[in-house]
Amino acid sequence: MVELKTPSEITAMRAAGRVVAAALAAVREAADVGSRLTDLDEVARAVLADAGATSPFLGYQPSFAMSPFPAVICTSINDAALHGIPSRYRLADGDLVSIDCGATLDGWTGDAAISFTVGTQRPEDEALIKVGYEALAAGIGAAVAGNRIGDISAAIAAVGRGAGIGISTDYGGHGVGHQMHESPSVPNEGRAGRGMHLAPGLTIAIEPWFMGGDDRYRVDRDGWTIRSVDGSRCVHVEHTIAVTEDGPVVLTAL
Repeated sequence: MVELKTPSEITAMRAAGRVVAAALAAVREAADVGSRLTDLDEVARAVLADAGATSPFLGYQPSFAMSPFPAVICTSINDAALHGIPSRYRLADGDLVSIDCGATLDGWTGDAAISFTVGTQRPEDEALIKVGYEALAAGIGAAVAGNRIGDISAAIAAVGRGAGIGISTDYGGHGVGHQMHESPSVPNEGRAGRGMHLAPGLTIAIEPWFMGGDDRYRVDRDGWTIRSVDGSRCVHVEHTIAVTEDGPVVLTAL
C-alpha cells in the first residue's frame, strides 16, 4: 500500500534526510587514497549517532540476502554498483567510489547515494558519474503531481541509454517513509505514461545505477555486492524526494 505523507510528516522526513546528507558529506570528505572502507563506515556511524539517528541498513536482511547487512553504508568500488560491504580495503588512486547511506530519525527514514573518484580522475569515470547525476536530475524533474511512475523511469533511461551505458531494472528506486523500502517501485527504465499516478505527499527514492558497459550484472559470493559482468565501472546516485503541489522537493540534500 502506498502511503501519502502530510506536510508535517514530510518535514519530519526532511530532518532524517539531512542526517543522511551530513553522513554522505562526512564520508566524502574523509575518503581519499589510502582510506579504509571500514573507517568510512565509522565516519557515517558517528554522524548518525551524533544526530540520534539509527541505520536502516545495519542488520537489514531482505529475501535475497544470505546474511544481515553488517554496516551503515554500502561501499561499492569500481566495477561494483550496489550493496558493497565495507572491508579493510584501502582506496587506491583513481578508484570510482559509490556510497549509499540511510538514516531513521523519530520514526522516519531518508536514503541517498553519491558517486565520486579519489586521487587521479579518469575522464571516462567522470563522464559516467556525470551521466548518473544527469539521470537523477531528470528523474526528479519528472516527479511532478499528475505524472506517472513511468515518466520518472523513462526520464532516467533516456539519459542512460542516450549515453550508451548499461541499465538494469532490478534494485531501482522505491517508496520511503517509516521504512527504507516501501511501495511503489520506481524502475530505472520504463514507458512514459504508465504506472501509478504521482500525487502530492508521495515520498520516493529515485535511484539511478548504471554500468559503463552492457546491462548484465552478477552478485558476489558475499550475497550482497552487485558487479558488472563485463568488468565495466559503475555509478550509483540517489535522493529521497517528496512530490508536492509545488513540484518535487529533495529531502536528502544539505
